[in-house]
Amino acid sequence: MNRRLALTTLLVDDYDRAIAWFTGALGFHLQQDVDQGGGKRWVVVSPATDGAAGLLLARASSDVQAARIGDQTGGRVGFFLETDDFARDHAAMLAAGVEFLEAPRKEPYATVAVFRDLYGNTWDLLELA
Repeated sequence: MNRRLALTTLLVDDYDRAIAWFTGALGFHLQQDVDQGGGKRWVVVSPATDGAAGLLLARASSDVQAARIGDQTGGRVGFFLETDDFARDHAAMLAAGVEFLEAPRKEPYATVAVFRDLYGNTWDLLELA
């Protein structure tokens, strides 16, 4: 059996604003942007050009969904961006205005620092040990 986790939904307030931030601040690649009619789009961004895993940027379509933007995991780190060069990506993200909540730290499993995305969701940037 060949399976993989392909997409994770991330609620956003505006497709274009989210695309600009993820491609600009994080250097993600826009994999798909398909108009579905009625103001809905199928928008996928991913950190790698192979699209092995990505985020489905889903514009909130109800008050209940809008209330979850930026707090999809109740304040816990919900997303993990793995890199092969922590120093390079940390510097690039700082230069792009990404807000880090802590200085980089060494853990037994990785070099890691927590940052916030455009909406306030928390992420780990990590280079595995």
